[in-house]
Amino acid sequence: MIGAIAGDIIGSVYEFAPIKTKDFNLFRHDCKFTDDTVLTIAVAEAIMKGENYAKAMRRMGRDYPNRSYGQHFYYWLMEDGAGPYNSFGNGAAMRVSPVGFAFHNEQDVLREAARTAEVSHNHPEGIKGAQATALAVFLARHGSSRDDIKSWIEGRFGYDLERPLESIRPGYVFDVTCQGTVPEALISFLESESYEDAVRNAVSLGGDADTLACITGGIAHAFYGGVPDWVLTKVKAALSPALLRITEEFCSCYGVSLAAEE
Repeated sequence: MIGAIAGDIIGSVYEFAPIKTKDFNLFRHDCKFTDDTVLTIAVAEAIMKGENYAKAMRRMGRDYPNRSYGQHFYYWLMEDGAGPYNSFGNGAAMRVSPVGFAFHNEQDVLREAARTAEVSHNHPEGIKGAQATALAVFLARHGSSRDDIKSWIEGRFGYDLERPLESIRPGYVFDVTCQGTVPEALISFLESESYEDAVRNAVSLGGDADTLACITGGIAHAFYGGVPDWVLTKVKAALSPALLRITEEFCSCYGVSLAAEE
């Protein structure tokens, strides 16, 4: 979960200023957490409290209203009576990583991932993106190899994960759909050698950088056993006290390592 938040913060400055290189400063002075972080932590709190996901997202989103929410989601966030709006946006996938850390079998992970998505993103592609991301986190956390994760996700969800990043990068553009984001985020993880390398891969595609890095970062956190200590320090400094408290409580509750062992 910390890995997803760190990815969001790192990618925040490149969301609308895309780059096509892995050679960049990981944390710039203007990096900040966005809606990806707010909603990820809302999902985590809902899991801990057994709370309705929509209620948790609305409460936390309204506490942090100026964090680059999409237009349709912002309306949903502010209107208590608003229902799901058939979205297949990548917001369904960027907020789901806590599910992969908290639940203990594939069936529960897929069920809860769908529940987090369908309160707003109830299009089949939105649900699919959330489920694929959460399942990748779950598999990574429980010791699956890159090849096994790749095979499992391809077989269950039909994503094409054979494409190398070097072939994706030149023509890839800003894409806010699950189907145009989740496979690329997964490939960014699959080609990585470390947590940092995974996030650099995601940002270097030149797309929706904070969300790509958030999705990739959550999977990489699970696979590599946390984030580097210095990344954790940066995340703690960037979060509000309230968001940090919930994050640390979730990680403690579900035995999620914050920092990877050196």
